[in-house]
Amino acid sequence: MMKLKATSVAVALVVAGSAWAAVAVRDEPIKPIEPAKVENAAKVELGKKLWFEPRLSMSGIISCNTCHNLSMGGTDNLKTSIGHGWKAGPVNSPTVYNSSLAIAQFWDGRAADLKEQAGGPIQAGVEMNMPHTLAVGILQSIPGYVEEFESVYGKNKIDIDMITDSIAEFEKTLVTPDSRFDKWLRGDDKALSEKELAGYTLFKESGCVACHNGPAAGGTSFQRMGVVEPYKSSSPAEGRSAVTGADADRFNFKVPTLRNVALTYPYFHDGEAATLEQAVDTMGRLQLGRTYSKDEIGQIVAFLKTLTGELPQIAMPVLPPSSNATPRPDPFK
Repeated sequence: MMKLKATSVAVALVVAGSAWAAVAVRDEPIKPIEPAKVENAAKVELGKKLWFEPRLSMSGIISCNTCHNLSMGGTDNLKTSIGHGWKAGPVNSPTVYNSSLAIAQFWDGRAADLKEQAGGPIQAGVEMNMPHTLAVGILQSIPGYVEEFESVYGKNKIDIDMITDSIAEFEKTLVTPDSRFDKWLRGDDKALSEKELAGYTLFKESGCVACHNGPAAGGTSFQRMGVVEPYKSSSPAEGRSAVTGADADRFNFKVPTLRNVALTYPYFHDGEAATLEQAVDTMGRLQLGRTYSKDEIGQIVAFLKTLTGELPQIAMPVLPPSSNATPRPDPFK
């Protein structure tokens, strides 16, 4: 793909059949989301099954989809997620949609990529509470999975690396292109209303795009929560300092994506902002030192709602049945 930049519009030349077609893309700090490219459909399908697989949890009732519900914007819409034994987790569940575009995974960035992230919740005591060795044993006892892993990876002995790799491949397909804002970026002047455009202009002029930029409108940096005013929270989450050990990184969190933000309430790492209006007001005061009027908040919220993209249509997989050798779960253990 070749890109030719004008003052306010970038022109992308793409091959359409055998002819070249020009597609106008506005030169803005937020870029369009591109559709997912599937390189190994069989691996993605296996990962999808494991995504919905509750037998990867000790209780047998929790799957990846429990906290990252693909029907609810890739979150659970709770302040903090509920895991094994009805324990409340310490942080809000970030959306899994467009997570492949992030600089790292988890609020504190402790996982470098989706594959590393996928193994964490399985064995975390407050989440699925399943040691990796037991998770592997469960799948190894299910003939349908043994056959599918052998087909995808060429060996019938399952390991945790194969499990997390296939889950990550499925997650890479969870992108949400073609939002109304994307259509506007690609030159459709009718895609946004005057109020929505005013909100985007205010969003830019206020400085929000310093952190919320790129295709995901965020997710590519770590920033301190509470720049102008301290952020008060009862959450035990320390932010990036829990990974680096540096006190200067305390309360630095990965900037969340704003894609599909209308679906991913409540907001912030502790889920304390119940609505978009509350989140915009708080971010304006604490991060920018600006108190927005009610009308200004309404404009920015109107713009943010245009970032809701087309969620992938996912057919529910049929999971292979357990064998007589498969350990039975105990939800109350």
